[in-house]
Amino acid sequence: MDPLSLVRIGFEAARIGVEAQAVIAMRLAGMAGLWDVPVHETFQMLHEKPVAVVEATEAAAWAILKGHSADRAISASMSEIGRHTSANLARLSRRGPSWA
Repeated sequence: MDPLSLVRIGFEAARIGVEAQAVIAMRLAGMAGLWDVPVHETFQMLHEKPVAVVEATEAAAWAILKGHSADRAISASMSEIGRHTSANLARLSRRGPSWA
């Protein structure tokens, strides 16, 4: 195991947490009419969670099956979750406030 792998995992978790909070804030602002969100955003919000969890679990399982260490499996799983949070943040950030 790489001695810095836990540090990298911690930073990845922090990044995912910050992105997720920003996405939640924009979605809540959208529900209040303050942020321009697509009409289907509430459905997408509920639909994407199981998909992201399955993809993250699959990435971790493949890493374990390939014989990688636990930290590499966790990193693979978090990379999938991070891919989803980054995509949501980029997509919602482009839309901007509804009064603009």
